[in-house]
Amino acid sequence: MKKIFIITGDYSGDIHASKVAKALKLLNPDIIIEGIGGENLKAQGVKLLSDQKKMGVVGLSPKIIFDHILLGKRTIDYLKNTYKPDLVLLIDYGAFNLNISKHLKNTGIKVCYYIPPQVWASRKWRLNTIKKNIDEVLCIFPFEKEMYESYGIKTHYVGHPLVQQLPEKAERKTFFESHGLNPDKKLVAVFPGSRVFELNQLMGVFLKTVKTLQKKHPDLQFCISQAPNLSDKTYKKYLKKADIKVIKGENQALLSVADALILASGTVALEAALYQTPMIIAYRGPWLFYFIYLIVRCIKKVSLPNIITGKNIVPEIIQGQVNVQNISYEIEKILYDTEYKAQYVKQLSEVKTLLSDKNSAEEVAKEINTLLTL
Repeated sequence: MKKIFIITGDYSGDIHASKVAKALKLLNPDIIIEGIGGENLKAQGVKLLSDQKKMGVVGLSPKIIFDHILLGKRTIDYLKNTYKPDLVLLIDYGAFNLNISKHLKNTGIKVCYYIPPQVWASRKWRLNTIKKNIDEVLCIFPFEKEMYESYGIKTHYVGHPLVQQLPEKAERKTFFESHGLNPDKKLVAVFPGSRVFELNQLMGVFLKTVKTLQKKHPDLQFCISQAPNLSDKTYKKYLKKADIKVIKGENQALLSVADALILASGTVALEAALYQTPMIIAYRGPWLFYFIYLIVRCIKKVSLPNIITGKNIVPEIIQGQVNVQNISYEIEKILYDTEYKAQYVKQLSEVKTLLSDKNSAEEVAKEINTLLTL
C-alpha cells in the first residue's frame, strides 16, 4: 500500500492539491494520502498534519517566520520518523517547500514538485536546489520543460490547471442585470490586487483613472473587483469618496464579460487571456523592492500572456509609468480602436493554444502513479 504526502501553502495550492488527490484515488483506491492543506484537500478524505491558514499570511513578521520554522521542523520529523511516505508532492509555495526538499534528500522518499517556483522570472539560482533535491518537476508552462531539462532536471509537462478549471464565460446580459449594469454600455472592470500593500500602491491611481474616463466618456460604466480574502472594512477604507460599483467573489465571471480590464498583474492576467478579454497591466511597489526585483529578475516581461507567447500583447505599465494618463490611453485604445482590439483578441487566443488542453491534475496523478510503481 503506497503512501504520499502533499504540501501546499495557500488557498490556490489547496484547490490544486485536492484535484490531484481525487485523481490519484481514482487511479489507485488503496493509496494513503496525508498532507498540509485546507478545506479542499480535507474534503477529499486527506488527513492533515496541519491546516495551511497560518502559511498563507502575507508578511515577514518574526511570528510568521517563527511559525513557518516550527511547522517545517515538525513536518520533516513526521515524514522521516513517523509517516515515512513513498513520495512527497510539493505544490507551489517555493521558499517553504524547497527548504523541506533539502531535508528529504537521501531518505529514500521520492520528491516531486508540481507548480514549481517561477525561476524563469527571478532567482534562477533556485535551479541548483531543485536539481539536487527534486526527483521530478511537474511543470505547468510549456517553456519550463526545456529550461529545466537543459539543467539536467527530470521534467514532465502536465499542462496548466486553469485551462480545465476555469469556468465557462458568464452570460453577459444575465450578469449585467444581476448587478444593476447596463448591457448596452461598455464595461471597464478594475482588479487592484488581493494584498493590502497592492491596494496602498494602486487603488488611488486606479480610482483617479476611473474618474477621468467617466468624465471623458459618459457612455462607459465601471466596477471594481473585491478579492474574497479582503474584508469589506478594508475596501471601504479606500472607496470612501469613490462612486464605483464593487463586485465581490465573482472574479472570473467579471473577467469574462468586461470589455476592458485594468489589472494588477498576477494569475488574473492569465485568466483574462483565456477568456480573451483585453487588459492592461499596471503595477508598482515600494522603490526598494522594485530595485531588488530589477536585480533578481531573469526576464523583462511581467504579465503571463506576454511571457507565454514571447510577444508584447498586453500593455505593461510599471512603477514610475503608473499614472492616470498612461492607463487611460491604453484603455481608450482597447475600447475605441476596433482594429487594434480585434488584433489584440486574436493574439490572446494563442495563449490557450500554447498551454494545451491537458487535464493538469490527471496528468500529475498519472505521473505520480507511475513513479510509485518504479
